[in-house]
Amino acid sequence: MSTSTRVGRSIATGSGHLGRGSAVLAVLTVQVIAFAAAYVAEQPTLYALFAMGSAAAIAGATGGGLRGVAAAAVATGVVGAIGWALESYWILVVGPVIFTLVVGTTERRWAGVAAATMGSVLLVALALPLALFVARQDPGLVSEALRSPEVHRMLYLTVYGPLLATLFTLVFGVPLAYLLARGFPGRPLVEGLVDLPLVVPHSVAGLLILFGFGRGAAFPELGVLGTTVGMVLAMAFVSAPFAVNVAREAFEDVERDVERAARVHGASQFEAFRRVSLPLAARGVLTGGVLAWARAVSEFGAVAVVAYNVSFFYPPAGEVVTGQHAPVFIFNTFTAGSLAESSAVAFVLLSMSLGIFLLVRWLAYDASTAGVIR
Repeated sequence: MSTSTRVGRSIATGSGHLGRGSAVLAVLTVQVIAFAAAYVAEQPTLYALFAMGSAAAIAGATGGGLRGVAAAAVATGVVGAIGWALESYWILVVGPVIFTLVVGTTERRWAGVAAATMGSVLLVALALPLALFVARQDPGLVSEALRSPEVHRMLYLTVYGPLLATLFTLVFGVPLAYLLARGFPGRPLVEGLVDLPLVVPHSVAGLLILFGFGRGAAFPELGVLGTTVGMVLAMAFVSAPFAVNVAREAFEDVERDVERAARVHGASQFEAFRRVSLPLAARGVLTGGVLAWARAVSEFGAVAVVAYNVSFFYPPAGEVVTGQHAPVFIFNTFTAGSLAESSAVAFVLLSMSLGIFLLVRWLAYDASTAGVIR
């Protein structure tokens, strides 16, 4: 076994001098330094090229050794040179596709290099806007946003409302997910109804809530227009498919023989569900709940139609106040003519959401690793 191959495998498995955690930290450090250099030089395109090349190089080191790293470096350089000569960086997208077709199909061990280069296109498309967004924030405006009472109310409503919507979808969606997993006559029709909100335009979803629960509808006493109830119903409408579908897949992975064994030992069907199926599917149910919460946080169209301004009880003030859900609040700030202020509020929202995601992952997924987030 060559030295380069052993180094590559130690990075992949963490069995060598450089463990997996150290390797990830080293890669992140290099990426941050490269992005900072490209940002200072006002050449973010160079970082995009570097990110693609480094992803391919890592894959090359783990699969093809130094030859793979060299191939990735040469391919990335060729892609960059072509883009520079043509004065068009569309080659950053087209190049990896051609590279995959040429290299990935000719030699198996270099297929990982080609796949990493292809995958890095999507990663760059996702991460580069976020990195530039964070880098261009005005610390003064972010500090002002953090001290604004209006932003405090917005953040409270943005956590509180989606949390209620998530609880609603889980309480009523988990039993439905279990039934869908076990099957029943008419299941395709019910699954289609559950999935329908995914294709309904969000502004139309808001109208459906008003038609279903507004004045003159089935439950007019709810008073959905401009209320927390209406906002929660709008959020639940658009986020329910995520909770139900993920929970259904988790229940489908639970072996029916395990439930039958519980029934043989005297458990009722409900006890078998509560003590066997639900614990085994708990991780999927939690994931569905997190996705539903995240979807509710980002909802704009349905909330803007049903509850543009929301009256709700605000504990720090000890009274009912009027506020706006985060997407509506940020949209209003943007249309008022301030891109910088709206982006500062968005930065605060993104930071809070990231913190909540990490906390949920630490509490629910990595408890067995003593709080180490993998």
